[in-house]
Amino acid sequence: MLKGKTAIITGSNSGIGLGVAEELARAGANVVLNSFTDRAEDHALAADLAARHGVEARYLAADMSDAAACRGLIEAAGGCDILVNNAGIQYVAPVDEFPVDKWNQILAINLSSAFHTAAAALPGMRARGWGRIVNIASAHGLTASPFKSAYIAAKHGVVGLSKTIALETAGQGITCNAICPGYVLTPLVEAQIPDQMKVHGMDRDTVIREVMLLRQPSRQFATVEQIGGTTVYLCSAAADQVTGTTISVDGGWTAL
Repeated sequence: MLKGKTAIITGSNSGIGLGVAEELARAGANVVLNSFTDRAEDHALAADLAARHGVEARYLAADMSDAAACRGLIEAAGGCDILVNNAGIQYVAPVDEFPVDKWNQILAINLSSAFHTAAAALPGMRARGWGRIVNIASAHGLTASPFKSAYIAAKHGVVGLSKTIALETAGQGITCNAICPGYVLTPLVEAQIPDQMKVHGMDRDTVIREVMLLRQPSRQFATVEQIGGTTVYLCSAAADQVTGTTISVDGGWTAL
């Protein structure tokens, strides 16, 4: 379905980003993986995707907290038909105790990187008359929780940025949308479960259902495959007129 298209996915050597890359490769897209590290195992991930799906795949290291590196990633890829802005970090603290350096870093990686990569990718998309920008926001791009001020501000910003890009590209064969996941079962989340079990004195299933997924009415994690599948849909012809909107994959979180 996406044969011949090149997809760049930021923050994609694990978790949601890697899951999105997997599904885009499965749909026939050539993929460019990214993170800030430059290890043999990062490049091996790309080689594995290429071998299993018969596509071209590369890994390009770039620090998404650096504006020039964000734009340089698009240039280094040599073309970008599909841009998935997924890179993100988290830090938790009350507003009056939130470290300024953490605030700046989260805003840079979670929000500003999407601006810089999109700005660099759009001229090429316009020249080809086709493009897809998918920004991985969050349920926290539509609602809020305490102690996550920077993350929530950034994710709300991603939703607003997506709408603005959609309006600026309407009728040009380019769409821009935001996916808003709830809790997704990634290796990072999986690693938190044993600690939560100890803190709350609960077994695995109970701590997942009653603590971690308390705000997710389905009481089930979303999966990286589901986020990847939603991305593939947004890149398909069926979504040609889907632009400037959010798609929640949150088990009903934002319906409350």
